[in-house]
Amino acid sequence: MNLYSCIKPLLMMLEPEPAHKFTLRLLKTGLGPKCNLDDPALKMQLWGREFKNPLGLAAGFDKDAEVIAPLLDMGFGFVEAGTVTPYPQAGNPMPRVFRDAPNRSVINRMGFPGAGLEAFVARVSDFRAQNALPKGLLGINIGMNKDTNSAFEDYRQGVIALSGMADYLVVNISSPNTPGLRDLQKEAALEQLIVGLMAARDSVDIPDIAKPPLLIKVAPDLDRRQKESIAALAVRHQLDGLVVSNTTVDRPDRLAVALQREAGGLSGALLREKALQTLRDFYALTEGRITLVGVGGISSAEEAWQRICAGASLVQVYTGLVYEGPALVRNILQGLSERVAESGFASIAEAVGCDMTGQCDLQKENSAA
Repeated sequence: MNLYSCIKPLLMMLEPEPAHKFTLRLLKTGLGPKCNLDDPALKMQLWGREFKNPLGLAAGFDKDAEVIAPLLDMGFGFVEAGTVTPYPQAGNPMPRVFRDAPNRSVINRMGFPGAGLEAFVARVSDFRAQNALPKGLLGINIGMNKDTNSAFEDYRQGVIALSGMADYLVVNISSPNTPGLRDLQKEAALEQLIVGLMAARDSVDIPDIAKPPLLIKVAPDLDRRQKESIAALAVRHQLDGLVVSNTTVDRPDRLAVALQREAGGLSGALLREKALQTLRDFYALTEGRITLVGVGGISSAEEAWQRICAGASLVQVYTGLVYEGPALVRNILQGLSERVAESGFASIAEAVGCDMTGQCDLQKENSAA
């Protein structure tokens, strides 16, 4: 029995935020789980960078970049730290995180609590200094302060400060928990943001090869016209990628009655189908020309494989870890290795979008022949 199995009952007895803080403290001790599964078939080459596998940890778990190295020890190919805002803020009033255990889902209205950009930069600098050859890549998710006078300026500060230390950057404009944030997904506002932030990144005095890819994280609640607009902007401005998707403001009938009226974003199993369809839509709308990161409700190897076949080059988990524990990482990686081998693809990169192009069916026919 591993350590997590022993303490899981305790964690589930605690309220969500204390349980999360306890987990962070445990990881800081060095007693966290480790997974060294390494399958060359799972490697992914993107943006001139090599991901040892396509499985990552989504933003929100390590908001202040406190446990990057222990998380990479768990076997993730990459970890996305943040969301980080320019200045410290407490976030929304507690309680602000609610489990729906029967549905393996969570509602949160955190509101980007954190220690701010200065503390975040110091921690990432320490991580880089202590890990010359890290076990995976580091993405950083940036946001804006709730009381900001300029959303663009908040994001610009993050891009300028973090471009020299991130393997990729994600601009979070889709959390439902900061007033006005999702308005940045509107066409005119988004175009200004993309153009301005790409210029800010390019102005940083580091070699071009070291400049991080810039991605936008979108909501699953977009209508068709909004998706078309975002996809067109991404292609036109050669955006490096889209993270699809954030939490939803939907309240499915299956959600626990006590949580139906709780404000915030819903994640986990109840988000799964909506996030998957949003991914399929963006892959079709961009015609596979934009790198997509699939996230939302993934808690098994089959679900991760489904996102890859639907067009995701990378996939992320978070809420699944709450219910399945760290063994989820190894289970997904082992399952992905098996599916690549069974499919007849030489690597998982060949499977990206194969459901959308018909290549999956063709590969199955060839494998069976």
